[in-house]
Amino acid sequence: MSYITNLKCRECGQEYPISPLHVCENCFGPLEVTYDYARIRAAISRKLIESRPHNLWRYRELLPVDSEPEAGPFSGFTPLVQAKRLGEELGLKHLYIKDDTVNHPTLSYKDRVVSVSITKAREFGFTTVSCASTGNLATAVAAHAARAHLKCYIFMPEGVESGKIVGSTIYGAQVITIRGNYDDVNRLCSEIADKYGWAFVNINLRPYYTEGAKTFGFEVAEQLGWRLPDHIVVPTAGGTILPKIAKAFKELKEVGLIKDANFKIHSAQAAGSAPVIHALHKGTDLITPVKPDTIAKSIAIGNPADGYYVLKAVRESGGWGDVASDAEIIDAIKLLARTEGIFAEPAGGTTLAVTKKLIEQGRIKRDETVVVAITGNGYKTLEAVAGAIEQPITIEARLRDFDTLFERLNNGKREIAGAA
Repeated sequence: MSYITNLKCRECGQEYPISPLHVCENCFGPLEVTYDYARIRAAISRKLIESRPHNLWRYRELLPVDSEPEAGPFSGFTPLVQAKRLGEELGLKHLYIKDDTVNHPTLSYKDRVVSVSITKAREFGFTTVSCASTGNLATAVAAHAARAHLKCYIFMPEGVESGKIVGSTIYGAQVITIRGNYDDVNRLCSEIADKYGWAFVNINLRPYYTEGAKTFGFEVAEQLGWRLPDHIVVPTAGGTILPKIAKAFKELKEVGLIKDANFKIHSAQAAGSAPVIHALHKGTDLITPVKPDTIAKSIAIGNPADGYYVLKAVRESGGWGDVASDAEIIDAIKLLARTEGIFAEPAGGTTLAVTKKLIEQGRIKRDETVVVAITGNGYKTLEAVAGAIEQPITIEARLRDFDTLFERLNNGKREIAGAA
C-alpha cells in the first residue's frame, strides 16, 4: 500500500500528480514527494520495522513506491560503527561512523537512491534508465539496471577514476564520457531526457530518487536505539543526501517513532569545490557556481542542484559546515583506516576532516553524540591516495634478509620513540 499523495513544488506549493516530473511548471522550483503522515502513523511502529529484513525497504511506508519493491533487496542497513579508537584521537566519547562503504552492491550510499528510483522507473513503465554521474551513481545505476533487466546508458565527465568506469561497464551499461565537468554532463542529460524519454534517475525521476537518501537517516536513528545524534556530519555534492537526512529525522517524529527531533546537521565540502560552504560562511542564500578542482571527484559538483536546501537544512538545525583541502582529505582517509579499519573514498575523508575542524572550533563538544557519514568506498578511488602511502619493501626470500629488515624497522621505531 502506498502512502504518497502527490508531488509538490518546494517553492510555490503547486501540486502535481505522481508522475515522472521534477520541475514546477509555474516557478521552475523542484518537486518533492508528499505523504499522508496521519495514515502512516496509524500503520507503522518500531516493532513492525524491526520485524522486517535488514534492508532499506524496512521503512517502505515512508518511501514513494506503490508496488512490492524488487530493486535493492540487499541494499541499506549498513553498520553504524562505534569508533572508539578514532574517538580517542579526536577527543570524543560518543563517535559513530555510518559506514556505507559496504553498501550492496556497489559500495556507496547511491545504492539507496537507485533502489528507489529503479523501482519507480519500473512502476512508470520505463525500459531504459540513465544518469549523469561523477562515478558512484554510475556504478549503482548500472548494477541495479542489470538486475532489473533494463537498458542502461551512463554519462560521466571525462577524467573520473578508472575504477568507476570499469565498475559501470562491467554490468553491461553503455558508458559515455563527456569533455567537461559534471555540470556540463548534467545539462546534456536534461536535453537527452526530454528527447528520448528515458528515465534519468537524478533528473526526471529526481523527486523519487532523493527520497531514497532518507533511509540513511532512518537507519542512524534506529541503530542508536530510536534516538537522534546530537550532530551528524554529511558530505555535500549535488545536495541530495543532507536535506533528506534532515527530512528523515523530522518524519520519524511526525509518525511517532521517536520523541525528540533535536539535532545539528553539518555540511562538508572539498576546498576545491565548495560553493555551498562559501554561501554558508557569507551568510547568503546565493550559491555562486565554481569550477571544481579537487581529488574528491565524487563530490566535485560546482553548481549543486539542491545546494539551497542544504543551506536551509543546516541553518534550521543550528549546524555549520566547512571545507577540507586535498592534503587534509588524504590525512583523514589514512586516519580512519588506521584507527577503525574503514577505507573511505575522498568524500569520506572530506567529512572526517571537516568533523575535526568542527571539534577544534568548539561546535562539537566532547560528551555529545556524533555521527560521521562515510558514503563511499576507497577501493574505488585508489588513485587519490596511491602517492601518499608508504610503499612496500622488497627483500630476497631469505630469513636472514628479513631478520636484518626486522631489526632495522624496530630500531627505527625505538629511535623515533626515544627522540619524542
